[in-house]
Amino acid sequence: MSSPALARERTADDAVTAPPAPRPSADVPSPTPVAARYRVDTGTGVWWWSPEMYLLNGLPPGSPAPDTETYLAHLHAEDRGRVRSAISTACAAGHPFVLEARIAGADGCERTVVLTGEPQRDPSGAVTSLDGVCIDLTECRPPGSEGARNEALQAEVGQLRAAMASRAQIEQAKGILMLLTSCGDQVAFDLLAHISSHTHRKVRDVARVITESAAGHVGLPDDVRAIIRDACPPSQPLH
Repeated sequence: MSSPALARERTADDAVTAPPAPRPSADVPSPTPVAARYRVDTGTGVWWWSPEMYLLNGLPPGSPAPDTETYLAHLHAEDRGRVRSAISTACAAGHPFVLEARIAGADGCERTVVLTGEPQRDPSGAVTSLDGVCIDLTECRPPGSEGARNEALQAEVGQLRAAMASRAQIEQAKGILMLLTSCGDQVAFDLLAHISSHTHRKVRDVARVITESAAGHVGLPDDVRAIIRDACPPSQPLH
C-alpha cells in the first residue's frame, strides 16, 4: 500500500512542527527560539525532560525530572491554573493544547514560552502519555516589537492548533481501523494512506470522516466504506 508519493503526503499531512523562528529585524538580531521537549506518562505521572527543558527552567541538565505539581511551581503564579487545567484535560480527555506561559526559573530569570501538549493514545483510544514542546520566546522580542510579535505569535499558535487537531484525528482514526480490521498501528496508517490515494482525499480528511462516522455524526462516503469493508475480516463486518 505504501509508495514514495504516499510517504510525501504523510509528511505533509501528519507532521507537527515547532513554529518558525521570527524574521530577523534589520536593527536588532533575533536568535532562533530555544525548543525543549517533555513527556508525561499518564499511568505513572512520571515526567521526562530533554536537556533544553532543564535549562529553560533554570536547572542543570540531569536534575531529577519533576512531577506535575513541582513543574507548575516553576511557572508564574498567574499562569499555573491555566497550565494545570490544560495538562489535566489533555491527560484525561485527550485534548491537545497550545498556550503561552511564563517560567519563573530557579535561576531567577523569567521567560515567556509557548507550551504545547499532544496526547498519545493506545489502540483502545486511552491516553497513555502527553508529549509536548516548550519554545522560549524571551529573546525574540526586541523593544518596540510587541504588537508585531504578538500578531505573529497568534498566527503561529493557530497553525500549531490546526496541525495538532489533524494529528489527533489521524491517531483516533488509526485506533478505529485497528479495532475494525484487527491490524497493528503501522498497517492502520498504511490503510489510511491507501484510502487517501484511491479516493483522492488528504489523509487528514480521510481520518476526519472515519472519526465523525464512528461518532455517529455523518455516514461514511461510499468509496471509503468499500475499501474499509474489504479490509475487515469476515468476523468484523463494517456497518
